[in-house]
Amino acid sequence: MRVLVYVLFVSGLLLDCATTQESKATMQDLKEAAQKLEEDIVCAMWDCDCAFRTQGCCCGNTELQFLRDQVIETFQSVSGKINQLTEEILEVIGPVNVAFTAFLGEDVKCIGPFERNVSIPYNVIPLNEGHGYNSVLGLFTAPVSGVYSFSLSVYCRMQRAGQHMYYKVQLMRNGSPEVAMWEDNAQDMEDSSSHRVLLSLQRGDQVYAELVQNRTLCGNIEGLNSFSGYLVYPVAA
Repeated sequence: MRVLVYVLFVSGLLLDCATTQESKATMQDLKEAAQKLEEDIVCAMWDCDCAFRTQGCCCGNTELQFLRDQVIETFQSVSGKINQLTEEILEVIGPVNVAFTAFLGEDVKCIGPFERNVSIPYNVIPLNEGHGYNSVLGLFTAPVSGVYSFSLSVYCRMQRAGQHMYYKVQLMRNGSPEVAMWEDNAQDMEDSSSHRVLLSLQRGDQVYAELVQNRTLCGNIEGLNSFSGYLVYPVAA
């Protein structure tokens, strides 16, 4: 009997993504069989949206998070070497014009929730003068010391009436928050906010927008979730 329940359970996982009308009755039977299972289920890296999350199959997220952290660390190492090379070039050719604008494309429907704060990787970059913005890491590195102006706009739209809107996005400088925008209610179907700030940066300082842990940013419309900045004037390092 125990083997049979396991078979039913695994079959349910494989069929969980099926959407045909013919599979609905079978899926319900499989779910009920899995819910009656009292013993622990061996994790097979199932997605966290699986139908049997109450039975303990949702454990793939930790592995994915670990893999993501490794990728980010690799890109940070490469980015650091590129920044060092950029500084050496600037010492030879002098300062350059610095300005960038980036936003989330329409293909990005939802971001989050994550187990920790995560930088937002704005993937459409119409302008990147001075090559200070890194779209992979979602951060801007000041190529020269100076006063910079940054703008951050956040838009969120719910997928259905009554859904809980719960986001918080903050503008970070070297790991510390400068400004933040947040929403926490179930009344609005959509909302937006924006902020502009002037920051005095040293060459190599990093500025980025991050989504706070356990929050979700959904319903993106191209151009409304944006991050931009430019050098107002340089100063001596």
